[in-house]
Amino acid sequence: MPADRSVNEVRVAASARLHLGFLDLHGGLGRKFGGLGLAIDGPKTRLTLTRAEEVSVEGPEAPRAASLFEKARSAFAPGLKARLVIQEAIPAHAGLGSGTQLALAIAAGLRRLEDVVGDAASDAAAMGRGARSGLGAGLFEHGGFVVDGGRSDDGPTAPIVARLPFPPEWRVLLVSDSRAEGAHGEGEREAFARLPAFSESMAGELCRRVLMQALPALIERDLAGFGAAIAHIQQAVGDYFAPAQGGRRFLSPVVERTVAALVAQGAVGGGQTSWGPTGFAFAASEAEAERIVSRIRPLEAGLSVEVFRALDCGAKIDAVYARVASA
Repeated sequence: MPADRSVNEVRVAASARLHLGFLDLHGGLGRKFGGLGLAIDGPKTRLTLTRAEEVSVEGPEAPRAASLFEKARSAFAPGLKARLVIQEAIPAHAGLGSGTQLALAIAAGLRRLEDVVGDAASDAAAMGRGARSGLGAGLFEHGGFVVDGGRSDDGPTAPIVARLPFPPEWRVLLVSDSRAEGAHGEGEREAFARLPAFSESMAGELCRRVLMQALPALIERDLAGFGAAIAHIQQAVGDYFAPAQGGRRFLSPVVERTVAALVAQGAVGGGQTSWGPTGFAFAASEAEAERIVSRIRPLEAGLSVEVFRALDCGAKIDAVYARVASA
């Protein structure tokens, strides 16, 4: 009797992303936000979806994952019974895209399990992610360095308008503060509502920095030029968001001091990813990154500085097949 191969289990690994700044918070051309993002090779979210007799969810971030799993089941596979196990999760509310990557990993895993066609942008819309940024979806799908073109009112997930590989020898210095938590949910919505109008001229300047400085510098592997562009964008956006961050460019004062110390030792492009508290800077090589980090030790209490590579590919999705006898 012939046998069919069906997917019994799906494993998904999605990595953290840096949100390097918004571009147009004015919105006068009909699209708002826009932004720069970079996929990095850690921290990661790893999960497994397995067909089961009952629905169950376990592991780190289980309550959050359970809610997202129900949303994915409703959207793509009503009635599906499966076990969802989170082996590893990107730290929540740290500015690393944890919620979006978890949602997209669950949606992509479920679609692969059930052979449902789709993509990360449509998954983001179905899962209620990407209200302001298309970076999470773009990086989940492609990795690398991406620019999203902003979102129109009630429009779809912001499109990715540029995607470039990140020089493989460059390194990311990630500064984490375990004692602080970035804005999210209703607190984030309220923070945006209280912010002042954004200058149209500043939006134009930030877009110029991307097109005429950051992107060419990536292609030419000009770290100084890339760092200067990112630092300028971070300063402008940090000043704009300062009223929602205690009057500072950074949410965490100790992260701000540590990023400044990294830059003083030779790192470039220092800033804060999304609402923080995580900060970042860039170095020319692994050896240079390690040298810079060694110069600023000992670290202040509660801080860590880690060295990561950029990730030049999207999320990894692996299917495990089972043989099912056919009639």
